[in-house]
Amino acid sequence: MAAPVEENTATAPEMSRQPSAHDLDVLSRQLGRPVRDVVEIPARCICGNPLVAATAPRLGNGTPFPTTFYLTHPVITSAVSRLEAAGVMNDMNGRLAADETLAAAYRSAHEDYLAARAAIGERSGIGAVPEIDGISAGGMPARVKCLHVLVGHSLAAGPGVNPLGDEAIAAISEWWTAERCYCDGAWDTAGEAPSRDLSRHGPQGLPEIVGRPAPVRKAAGTAGAGL
Repeated sequence: MAAPVEENTATAPEMSRQPSAHDLDVLSRQLGRPVRDVVEIPARCICGNPLVAATAPRLGNGTPFPTTFYLTHPVITSAVSRLEAAGVMNDMNGRLAADETLAAAYRSAHEDYLAARAAIGERSGIGAVPEIDGISAGGMPARVKCLHVLVGHSLAAGPGVNPLGDEAIAAISEWWTAERCYCDGAWDTAGEAPSRDLSRHGPQGLPEIVGRPAPVRKAAGTAGAGL
């Protein structure tokens, strides 16, 4: 386990945004499926492993794809799932309806998401994707529909951009903080990376480092094989 550091290093420096072959291998293991159309790594663990993947705004098959920032680390993903199961999104939606200051900050986060996606499209050579103009993700700008998206955005953009993503990161501090590495044991590192897409979602179990082992995928042909 990495020693704590004082500085929040979750946002990837510009020089390390380009995904390496190792990054793509780790992402596939984190998610339990082969990754596609990942163009940048906008947030990393202090050890260097990906926390968030940036997906191209237009996929290789031509499909427009508005969800730019995808939370990949199993520890964070599982911790955010706990918040969703506890009804945190309902509370956030109620506050958005009642608090104009919060609602305005959330709308600004929506605009930041759109600008970040456009910039990623330019850097990756994809350019504009008019089919998703004005469409961000996670329920922005008016609602919270997916807390994982908001946390991914906050990790990619840094603190102070997405108020509800920042709140969620603070709320999962019992299970994950940017100052520590939680990668050891968080995903299967043995054998080849997954080559078949068995599910849209990655493992949801917390690894032993935070109290609950992550599920293990069985090999094809094994009794009970699957998720």
